[in-house]
Amino acid sequence: MRFVFSPPAEAATGLLTMPWREPLAEWHDDRLVEIRQRGLARHVVRFVAEAGEVFAVKELSERLARREYELLRRLQQLGVPAVEPLGVVVDRPAELDALLVTKFLDHSSSYRTLFATSRGGPPTDRLIDAQVELLARLHLAGFYWGDCSLSNTLFKFDAGAFAAHLVDAETAEMHPSLSDGQRRYDVDIARERVAGELFDLEAGALLPPEVDPIATADEVVRRYDALWSELTMQEVIRPEEQRYRIAERLRRLNELGFDVDEVELVDAGEGSTLRVTTRVAEPGHHRRLLFARTGLDVQENQARRLLNDIASYRGYLEQSSGHLVPDAVAANRWLAEIFDPVVRAIPAEFQDRLHAAEVFHEILEHRWFMSEAAGEDIGTTAAAADYLVKVLPQVPKDLTLAAVERPADTEPS
Repeated sequence: MRFVFSPPAEAATGLLTMPWREPLAEWHDDRLVEIRQRGLARHVVRFVAEAGEVFAVKELSERLARREYELLRRLQQLGVPAVEPLGVVVDRPAELDALLVTKFLDHSSSYRTLFATSRGGPPTDRLIDAQVELLARLHLAGFYWGDCSLSNTLFKFDAGAFAAHLVDAETAEMHPSLSDGQRRYDVDIARERVAGELFDLEAGALLPPEVDPIATADEVVRRYDALWSELTMQEVIRPEEQRYRIAERLRRLNELGFDVDEVELVDAGEGSTLRVTTRVAEPGHHRRLLFARTGLDVQENQARRLLNDIASYRGYLEQSSGHLVPDAVAANRWLAEIFDPVVRAIPAEFQDRLHAAEVFHEILEHRWFMSEAAGEDIGTTAAAADYLVKVLPQVPKDLTLAAVERPADTEPS
């Protein structure tokens, strides 16, 4: 038996003592945990807690396990949202398949959970937007999924929206770039899978009556085409329009959650016109910026929202002190005086409901509504106190896969 993994991975040493030579469905170990509201899977999947982290272990053929491991590593290198691979276990007894080990995606939800515990109306539009954005990011990276579906995706709350993460790459392929035919086939598969999954929800009385499975699946195609066009289209502009038209294009891409790595200006051969091509960069500009300033690792929209609050707090500090305040000073004071006190105030019994950054985002939203009603700014402290008493306790306990239960001494379904 061999455990192949990518260092550094301290947890891999502890995992070596798991019963790798036994069928995964028959494992009995104190480190096995049960994930509430887990999604559906075609293979046997078990969850293991080790060294303060939780890992998913999936049993499948060695060829597929090695292939999926390498593809997930490549996505990680490209910065595309996907589960993080730890390693593969091969050369098990002859009758047993290999095992793929990935890190558990904390505070994530399956689509079924989001429909079953919906907050603020059906999550359909936000789910489709997140799924389409993920598919476009994969295609920009030359990644053909081959099985794009809600079931093969986990969703994390991201400042009111969702961030989609790929969790299954068994059928995927990596290419230098994708042809239009490859992309179209992938989108057609996504449409078919989404329609089937929504019909399944409908049969289980989990789909709101106003959601049409076929219309929603068609919307996947429409939104993907619109997003792909915005990301890859070439524009012909006059030189005198160059500055504001390029700025407008970059603003639109940023609002869609994409950063721009490079802008290429080419003489279009039409006199005074230029052809503009943008190359989309790896995602995560705001995440990286917030992490550099505060050490907080959050989703992209959450990072954008927190950076805005830091900027607002910096303005308050400068107005109060009468002098300029450096970014680093403002960020550290915001962390110590605003963010950390709010996080510490979250009652222990509710800390697994939402990620701390999502709680803070919702408190900022709550502050806005309370201030509107009061006719004056009520402040983050008062908004947090009200939110933690009136709103957070109403968040469904099983909304995200943040909590695990022990023991898990039964075979998975």
